[in-house]
Amino acid sequence: MEWTLGGLFAASALLLIISGVKGRKASKEEQKEIDMIHISTMNEIKDIRESIRNLELDMDIVIKESGLQLSSQERTFMREVLDLYNRKYSIENIAAQKHVSEDEIRQIIAPYIAGKNERRKVAHEI
Repeated sequence: MEWTLGGLFAASALLLIISGVKGRKASKEEQKEIDMIHISTMNEIKDIRESIRNLELDMDIVIKESGLQLSSQERTFMREVLDLYNRKYSIENIAAQKHVSEDEIRQIIAPYIAGKNERRKVAHEI
């Protein structure tokens, strides 16, 4: 009886050790997977930041080449107006939201509307 109890105790201790070793291996593998995901995510973030920086530089070049000198407030205002227009807000709603006249909104979005209409005409002519 004592030998059986001692054998069972030894077997349980052995199984506990084996379980601990396997658990460590599994946690190391999981940690490696997490590290790989983290590295790939950081690389993607780095690439996105680089793309944003390049777009900002391209935008600065285009602005300087075109001769337009807009303040950052004017640029932000135009960006917000164009964003609202692209999200299908009406000109009246944009004017009310930005506290300017509808004519000013039309002047801001006019170059972008003309460009879209011209592209549509060319696409239909082909």
